[in-house]
Amino acid sequence: MGKRKIAVLGADSFSGQDLVDLLLDDPENEVIGISRSAEKSSLFLSYKLRKDLSRYRYFKLDLNHDMPALLGLLDSEKPDHMVNFAAQGEVAPSWDRPEDWLETNCVALARLVNHLRKQNYLRRYLHISSPEAYGDFTGKIDEAAALNPSTPYAASKAAADMLLKAYHRQFKFPLLTVRSTNVYGARQQLFKIIPRSVICLKTGKKIQLHGGGKAIKSYIHIRDVSRGEREILFKGRIGEIYHLSPDSGISIRDLVATVCRLMSKSFEDSTEAVAERPGQDAAYVIDSAKARKYFSWKPAVPLEAGLRETIRWVEENWELIRDLPLQYLHKQ
Repeated sequence: MGKRKIAVLGADSFSGQDLVDLLLDDPENEVIGISRSAEKSSLFLSYKLRKDLSRYRYFKLDLNHDMPALLGLLDSEKPDHMVNFAAQGEVAPSWDRPEDWLETNCVALARLVNHLRKQNYLRRYLHISSPEAYGDFTGKIDEAAALNPSTPYAASKAAADMLLKAYHRQFKFPLLTVRSTNVYGARQQLFKIIPRSVICLKTGKKIQLHGGGKAIKSYIHIRDVSRGEREILFKGRIGEIYHLSPDSGISIRDLVATVCRLMSKSFEDSTEAVAERPGQDAAYVIDSAKARKYFSWKPAVPLEAGLRETIRWVEENWELIRDLPLQYLHKQ
């Protein structure tokens, strides 16, 4: 396909950094990373372990506060591909300040896409959505399912998806959309259930299971998702939505029990049931047959292997991780 210039918004997020690392495997790709925070270390950014980063540049710009500078950078660089991970992404805190989720996930996005649709350099735009936009459901659902969000976070993602769809319909905006299930792996934010469980087991703190851990999630290794996102970005059909998911779901209780077993800890002694979070959907099991058919994509990392990798990352970096906060820190 020749040289590509790819802008990745949210490049220092867990998902963004892994896709950046994967994209840099191809010498034909030049990548521009953009995030609101100062660039992190290799503890959280896998691409920082590379010896050669000559095809990667990072810019600290915030969608909410630096939009003129961000648009100026994009117009100057003229990327032909773009991936947008930038979003407020947590569910429970979105009940406390829903306006922040709408400001970032909808209003800032509207400013961005309304500018981009008037330019002539962008050929493909991959938007990172969420299956939470579907709300609570049973069984597997495909990409044609109706949106029925249960939380402010999910509502903001559903609104963003509908806005982008309108721009594609009206202006032929080169939209591609992906919804993947719960990603995990080394370098994930420490407040997420898997790294937090590992840290709690190492420090002797109880692992809290909201609603007793009954909710069903579909955990998929971050590199499997990045591989799928790369396929969609380069080969997906403009205007289409694609799911990325594992073969089956697992309850939070069983997930934590597996982590306990792998670390030779007692599940009963290490956990406690607490109240369920507001708006917690009972299950996320989505059908990824479309991506499997058109891209020959499928998950390659078994859950237990991915959990072992995550445990190893925490243990090998324990001196750096042990004093870091485990709570979600909200920024707007």
